[in-house]
Amino acid sequence: MHSRLYAIIAALVVCLSFNPSAGAEVDVLIERLKKVGREGGGNSNAAKAWQGLVQQGSPALPAALKALNDSTPEASNWLRSAVDAIAERTLAAGRPLPTRDLEAFILDKTNGPHSRRLAYEWLCRADKTAPDRLLPGMMQDPSPELRRDAVTVVLNQAKQLLDKPDKPAATAAYRQALAAARDKDQVDEIAKQFKALGVTVDLAVHFGFVQQWHLAGPFENSDGKGFAVMYPPEQGVNLTAVYKGKKDDELRWKEHATADPYGMVDLNKGIAKHMGATGYAFAVVQSVAEQPVEVRVGSNNAIKVFLNGKLAYQHEEYHHGNAMDQYIAKGTLQAGRNEILVKVCQNEQKEEWAQSWSFQLRLCDSVGTAIPLKKP
Repeated sequence: MHSRLYAIIAALVVCLSFNPSAGAEVDVLIERLKKVGREGGGNSNAAKAWQGLVQQGSPALPAALKALNDSTPEASNWLRSAVDAIAERTLAAGRPLPTRDLEAFILDKTNGPHSRRLAYEWLCRADKTAPDRLLPGMMQDPSPELRRDAVTVVLNQAKQLLDKPDKPAATAAYRQALAAARDKDQVDEIAKQFKALGVTVDLAVHFGFVQQWHLAGPFENSDGKGFAVMYPPEQGVNLTAVYKGKKDDELRWKEHATADPYGMVDLNKGIAKHMGATGYAFAVVQSVAEQPVEVRVGSNNAIKVFLNGKLAYQHEEYHHGNAMDQYIAKGTLQAGRNEILVKVCQNEQKEEWAQSWSFQLRLCDSVGTAIPLKKP
């Protein structure tokens, strides 16, 4: 009698769990959320769709996570909130999260880095063994956050080996970490440890900073008027040309190589100290193939970046701070020769902190890995 009752209950559970209409409803609710801020769905409709999606419970998690891959920022806020609410309510009710589905989602690298990271955080809440199982395979992950966590594990291992002390093993661990590390603070820590171990690290090469340039300037930028002016270098670079610059001075291109580990080009040294001035930096890089690229720039000055003659990025602001990867432009490198032109404008502020006239530029992929280039 009992076995027959159990069989009936089990059959009911299967029938209830397999509900095609539930899946269709989830899809409809997600589509409503994805319209917010883009097709006039509005917050009122989004709020109703959000509530309906959350009521679907944990079976809706994979679809909600998948929807994050191609959502607008507005829709992503609603979807992330829905994922968090579903997961929180499920755990609070003492029910399990769909850990197998979450792990499969994380391991599928075609999913977006942010959605995979969100799935990883909830998997770790539900399964404390997940980090030890997954992170060793994420050293080269396309998600910067997951990769960072994986590198952190290896850095901790390296420190333990250094404390033993086992310097050869620690050195090998730090090398493994460096090969995967893309965040400046982690790379700085590795470089610091390598220095103590007597190992040299070329940070500029690791990050993909362009170090060899030709400089020309100063052109005029009094009252900030030079930023909009198309001076001759913007019309096509000729390294043998002679230009008329600020105060009608004759200007010629001159070679400049930066030895700064983070590729900083100091125009006060490379050109000369000037205020109310515009300077240009020109570089040629040889790409091993046609490939997408992120041109990441840092500067304390107003700046324009041209890639192969086309404006890739511009930002007109002065002395607002300077940081690595401050600005990011996306483009494509041609197979073979590629030209990079940077326009850097200095204003006329007299404060000591406003004297910087410089920039740094690196070429990398979306994770921050240096783009492979041919040697000149």
